[in-house]
Amino acid sequence: TTHFASTSIHSEMGAADNEEVPVVSTELYHKDFDAFVKALGAAYEKYGFVILQNHGVSDDLISRARDGSKKFFALGEEEKKKYHLAGLGGARGYTGFGVETAKGSTKYDLKEFWHLGRDLPPGHRYEDKMPPNVDVEEGDFTAVTKEIFAALDALGGRVLEALAVHLGQPREYFGDKVNEGNSILRVIHYPPLARDGEDGAIALANAGHVRAAAHEDINLITLLLGADEGGLQILRRDGTWLDVNPPPGCVTCNIGDMLQRLSNRRLPSTTHRVVNPVADRAHLPRYSMPFFLHPNPDFLIETLATCVSDKYPNQFPTPITSDDYLQERLREIKLK
Repeated sequence: TTHFASTSIHSEMGAADNEEVPVVSTELYHKDFDAFVKALGAAYEKYGFVILQNHGVSDDLISRARDGSKKFFALGEEEKKKYHLAGLGGARGYTGFGVETAKGSTKYDLKEFWHLGRDLPPGHRYEDKMPPNVDVEEGDFTAVTKEIFAALDALGGRVLEALAVHLGQPREYFGDKVNEGNSILRVIHYPPLARDGEDGAIALANAGHVRAAAHEDINLITLLLGADEGGLQILRRDGTWLDVNPPPGCVTCNIGDMLQRLSNRRLPSTTHRVVNPVADRAHLPRYSMPFFLHPNPDFLIETLATCVSDKYPNQFPTPITSDDYLQERLREIKLK
């Protein structure tokens, strides 16, 4: 039940071949868990990315979330700005254009976004690490994004069960380490790069920035919904970029730096980017919803003994809590 999405690779010279990111059916989780473990393990060790099909997040929910997102980002600037929380580093609510910058980059990304986190009961021990969510008055944006958060959190849990077994741990290893994780649903709007009637090629030449510069994710795994406008690329080991064009309705799922560290780089956190569209698509917006699955804030990221050997010595001998690691990285990308 593993097959491949249609993709192509573009090196800086424009060469192409038929290498592809694997598509794995999440139905294997129930039907043949061992096969699910093998398919995910092989895909992640090679690419750090996999495309999940039959993932259980309903088309209706995805469609409602996309519609709600479009309506929210279509609000006026003043209406959106009332949902921006100063001093939180963008952890909750609205972040406008020209803020986030990839690590090592000097140019900000061409996007605005919304952050939704986990709802905690009053007085919870993590409330100093995980601020309350911001409710949007207009429409059903808050309700539908909370549904998406719960659905992707559950799907991520199934992926982590398989990865735990792949790494030589009990299937339930991650269960009590992510059940109150500082996970984030990010709803992104990349606006059109060309105005109506403007020449797409000229608009692209004048853009000066990209939609999302090359970066790695901070967290354990990321589940991405709705990359429907294309543009996502991953960096291969030979330095060429691979286009990732998931079939409609699929979830793209990649390894983040925390899991790379925990697994002693057995599972690679792959550099990826969102490039600007081709000229005849420059007048279209792009919407996507990545879910960044994080461990509980006090989880100690300490290299798994099953991933260390004489051949593969421990590359991360100093453990760090997930919250300390997160804060360090947020400062690097200018969200702190």
